[in-house]
Amino acid sequence: MTKTGRPETAFTATLLAALTLLAAGCGTQRAGQDAGDGSPSRAAVTTPGAPADFPCPGESAAPTPTPSAASSGPATAPPDHYAENHGFMVPLPLHGRSRCDGLAAVRRIERVLEPLRERGDFSPQSTRAALTGLGYAAGDVRASQNGPTGVSFLVVARPLCLEGGIDREKTRADAFGGYPDGTDCEPPSGGH
Repeated sequence: MTKTGRPETAFTATLLAALTLLAAGCGTQRAGQDAGDGSPSRAAVTTPGAPADFPCPGESAAPTPTPSAASSGPATAPPDHYAENHGFMVPLPLHGRSRCDGLAAVRRIERVLEPLRERGDFSPQSTRAALTGLGYAAGDVRASQNGPTGVSFLVVARPLCLEGGIDREKTRADAFGGYPDGTDCEPPSGGH
C-alpha cells in the first residue's frame, strides 16, 4: 500500500477546514435579528459594573449613594476641565463589607471623640490618645490643631482610611478607601 500524500498536507487541510467553520460562526442569531424575537437565545453574560452595596447593621434599608465625579457636576463638562483635573483629590468610596466596616469605625470614633468636644478639649494629644484607645496603632494616628478650637485627624487602618475632626460645633468622621493616585490615606498634593 502506498500513500498518495504527505501527512502534513492532510493535517493542514483538516486544520484549515476547522478554522473556516469557526470563522463562519455557528450562532442562530442573524444580522438584523433581535435577540428577543422568538429565536433561541444565549445565556446572559454579566458585565462588571458598580459594586453592589447593601444595608449595614445600624443603617436604614437603602444605603446613601455616594457622589461620583460623573454625577456630581453639571450635565456638560465645564470648559476648564476642573473635575477631570482634580479627580485625583476625590477619595475612593468603600463598597460591600468594607463599607460596613467603615460605617462601624466612624460610629466608634464619633462616640469616643464627642466627650472631648463637649469638654472643649481640642488638643491633638487628647484626640490621638482617644483614637489609640480604640486600638489603632500610634503610628497610624495623626492629629493636628485646626485653628484655636478644632482638631483634625487621620487614621490609617487599611483597607480603611478614617478622617475627620472635632470643633465647637460638631464631631465628624468619614471612612474611605484611599486616593486614586496611590497616596494611600494621605491627601494627594498635586495632579496633572
